[in-house]
Amino acid sequence: MRPVRWIVGLVVLVGVVVALAGTYLAVTGIQVWWASRQDDRSPAAAVVVMGAAQWNGVPSPVLAGRLDHAAELYADGVAPVVIVTGGKQAGDRVTQGFAGYRYLRDKGVPEEAIRVEVEGTDSYSELSAAAVILRSDRAADVLIVTDPYHALRAEAIADEVGLRAHVSPTSTAGSPGQYLRETVAVALGRLVSFRRLAAWR
Repeated sequence: MRPVRWIVGLVVLVGVVVALAGTYLAVTGIQVWWASRQDDRSPAAAVVVMGAAQWNGVPSPVLAGRLDHAAELYADGVAPVVIVTGGKQAGDRVTQGFAGYRYLRDKGVPEEAIRVEVEGTDSYSELSAAAVILRSDRAADVLIVTDPYHALRAEAIADEVGLRAHVSPTSTAGSPGQYLRETVAVALGRLVSFRRLAAWR
């Protein structure tokens, strides 16, 4: 009977673990969805625009949407500085940060109000670099601009790198797959740290 009891005990244990993991993911998913619907435009030291694809210096629709939103926030006086982030992906000749800088300049944002980060290749490295820029300006309060599904993870990463952040998402609609990936990324990042998670990806 002992082997049977051991097997039953193991099955129960596995069932409990699976139930707890499922509940954790479900709660995280709800938090990702809820964060995507919040738009906090409180005054900040800087607007930080998360990077996205660009094509030979021309922002992709996703990046252009983020930049347009940042330009609107700057025009509304929410922050005196806009930080554009993003390095080169494979095959790129221009960094996402530089493409963002030119786009905002052409939209009427003064050059002296734009800071450019050109090394980041993921959300963690972009926000880490933005934190360094802001510390040089003795500021830490930021308003992050990104797509709605990315809002919770961006805010969590900002907190991990020492920034006091709130998020003003774009109006871009995310797919179920994007929300699912973000749910998993946030759930894992909270367990192992977002720095480690970025290193694994």
